[in-house]
Amino acid sequence: MNGDKDAIFKALGDSTRRLILDELSERNEQTLYELTVRLITKHDLSITRQAIAKHLSVLEEAGLVTSEKKGKYRVVIFNNEPLKNLLKGWVE
Repeated sequence: MNGDKDAIFKALGDSTRRLILDELSERNEQTLYELTVRLITKHDLSITRQAIAKHLSVLEEAGLVTSEKKGKYRVVIFNNEPLKNLLKGWVE
């Protein structure tokens, strides 16, 4: 579990990745394009889809997001279970 914890903390250590999770928690199941547009327009980020894809791979390694094919698009899905499990011992 320590490796999982380290991966989660590494993923959360970057402000852009935290913004990505904020956006997905607000509106889950977005395509990479939708997520990019929201980050650029809502948060005034200067970032490419490729950079967001790299951030998403770190989040996926930590188990915080998954992706799934829906029709002809791949959507990104927020998974908050690892966060719940991480904090369970500290918060309860």
